[in-house]
Amino acid sequence: MSRGAGQAGLRTGLIAPQMLPLARGGMRARLAGGAQDLARVQALRALCWPGETPDPLDTQAGHLMIEGRDGRLLAAMRVAVAGSGAALHDCYAARYYDLSNLQATEGPLIEPGRFSLAPGAANWEVLRLTWAALARLVLQMGAGHLFGCASFPGTDWHPHREALALLAGHQGPDALRPGPRAPERVAYPALTGAVTDHKAALAGLPPLLRFYLTLGGWVSDHAVVDRQLNTLHVFTCVEVAKMPKARQVSLRALAVD
Repeated sequence: MSRGAGQAGLRTGLIAPQMLPLARGGMRARLAGGAQDLARVQALRALCWPGETPDPLDTQAGHLMIEGRDGRLLAAMRVAVAGSGAALHDCYAARYYDLSNLQATEGPLIEPGRFSLAPGAANWEVLRLTWAALARLVLQMGAGHLFGCASFPGTDWHPHREALALLAGHQGPDALRPGPRAPERVAYPALTGAVTDHKAALAGLPPLLRFYLTLGGWVSDHAVVDRQLNTLHVFTCVEVAKMPKARQVSLRALAVD
């Protein structure tokens, strides 16, 4: 991250993420180091998120980069870090959800978002290194929560009915669950019928959301419609201390060189 980006983050209540590079299988995970890296990240994201306009959060957050042996950018993810719950209003998810219930939590809290995969890079090893880098971020930042908006393609919920209905069984506790803010919402109780194909429903979840659920994560009680990006967003949160012990052990192992 550039010095300017770090200073902007501090002004808004966000703090600069810190992570030592992680190398594995001929690939490397690292944080963006300046304007040139940011331009590469934004170029990849433009391919994956048509309709997105420049976002001030890009210069206030860090950016995780997964590079191949030849230096090609295989995947990227924006990473905003709130130093405490009081800084959550500066994060992306706060544009669509009322995060007041989470403001009493102790920080830091990490918000990954805008996960982007280069054409032809959608393989397990790239995803595995991405999750390993996220685990390293959590450990090195001492984060207590991972949260963010997982995105389904399109604004019509019908093609995602089973996946969204599956999420009805993973709603977060009332004391922490975010409230409504977006004008257009899809409430899970409105989705009629039970899940008929659990495997297909899981496969229909965005990769980041599916990963969060394996960590014991929970979701909001509704999805929100983003017509600019032509997506449905679902708030997702992982409380690090409440992750299954076996998952904590495996992620710690994954995060080391």
